[in-house]
Order: sequence, then C-alpha cells, then structure tokens
Amino acid sequence: MNRLKTDLRKAAGIIIATAGLVVAWAVAAAALGKPFLPSPASSFAALWRLAAQGNLGIHAAASASRVVWALAASFVPAAALGLAAGRSRRIDLFVSPIVYILHPLPKVAFLPIILLVFGLGEASKVILVGLIVFSQILVSARDSARRVPEQLIDSVRSLGASRLDLALRVVVPSALPDLLTSLRVSLGTAVAVLFLAETFATETGLGYMIVDAWARVAYPEMYAAIIALSFLGLGFFIAIDFAERLLCPWRPYRT
Repeated sequence: MNRLKTDLRKAAGIIIATAGLVVAWAVAAAALGKPFLPSPASSFAALWRLAAQGNLGIHAAASASRVVWALAASFVPAAALGLAAGRSRRIDLFVSPIVYILHPLPKVAFLPIILLVFGLGEASKVILVGLIVFSQILVSARDSARRVPEQLIDSVRSLGASRLDLALRVVVPSALPDLLTSLRVSLGTAVAVLFLAETFATETGLGYMIVDAWARVAYPEMYAAIIALSFLGLGFFIAIDFAERLLCPWRPYRT
C-alpha cells in the first residue's frame, strides 16, 4: 500500500511538473509570437499526427535501440572492471591512470575518431553512447567497491566464503545502488549525446527527426520530436527505478 501511494505521488509530481513546463511554454510562445516557438497545442498536435502516421514510432525505436545496445555492451564490463579495481590494488594501479586521463574528457571529443575507425553506420553511434555509460559506471563501481567496510569483508570471510562468494554476496550488492544511480546520470547524458550522434549519416532516430524538421522549417514537428526525446529519457529513468526495486529489495523504499 505504501508503495502504491509513493508511485501515485511520483506520478502526480511528474504530471504537475509537466503541466508547469507546458504553461511556461505557452506563455513564452504567446509573448514572443514567433514561428520558431509554436504553441504547445500545435506541437502536441504534430506529435499526435506523427505518432498516428507511424513515423514517430520508427524514429523513437531507432533511438531507444541504440541506447539499449550501448548499455548492453558497456554496463557489465565497466562494472566488473570498476569493482575489481576497487578491491585490488594491482588492478587499480592500471585502471586509475586511465580513469584520471580519459574520464574528464567530454566523450563527444572522440566522435571524429570513432567515425574514422568505425564509419558512419550504427556502430559509431552505439560506441559513442557506450563510452559515456562505460566511463560513468567504471568510476562509480570503483569508488563503491572501495567503500565496502573491511569489517564486513572479514566477517564473511571468517565464515568460509571464497573470493567469488565475497564478490557476489558482499561487494556487488553493496555497490549496486550506486551503480544504478550512476546509470541514471550516464543515461541522461547519453540521451543528450544521442541527438548529436543521430545528426551524422542517418535517416532514423529522434535526433535526425529534430534536425530534419528544423531544416524544413516545420517547427511544430521539431518540438514534437524534442518532446518525444524527453519522454524517451523519462522512460529510461522509470525503467531504472523499477530495476532498482527488483534488484535491491533490501533497501527501504523511498517515499
């Protein structure tokens, strides 16, 4: 019952925040009176029309698949390497310099190199998004593994636990909430970078849809694609919240 109330409260918060943004948008559109800022009504009408035609679904599915593939390819190796570095000084001596050198760099800076190596196809877009997820998860996993109390490790080891048991039953559960939090942050950034990646040599994706509408001066369609991109990001956040509830049942549910 408490979970239902919390879910309803979250849903109400999302609705209220969305309504506030729409009202502010409507006021700004009415005050400016410029074609580059159409009213919310015309933009949502374009969103409905594009969805009914099927175009919006095709582009949204293309964007979502790129993020999912990037996540599938980068999350597990990044988490494994980060946890290993957090618990092993030898591994950390190799990982830490790479983290310190590469992590502060904006991953978009690697886009020209990625395009040169992997071409203009799907691989380059997935790799760019995957770099963002990999970097965030690696750093979070490394720091989370370091924060596991040594007393807890010693207690479980004294009961006869092997290294694999320690990793699966102590280190991973301790680090998992932080990993999911880092995943929220990285996916938010990944969706933003996805827009840039989809402006190169592609005819699918919400990023392409936004730029194409802008080039055609179809501003309601452009804003409709922007709305769809924001909904895509919101969907990923909701999915991670659901995953956290399933994977971290020992945590008290936040109200």
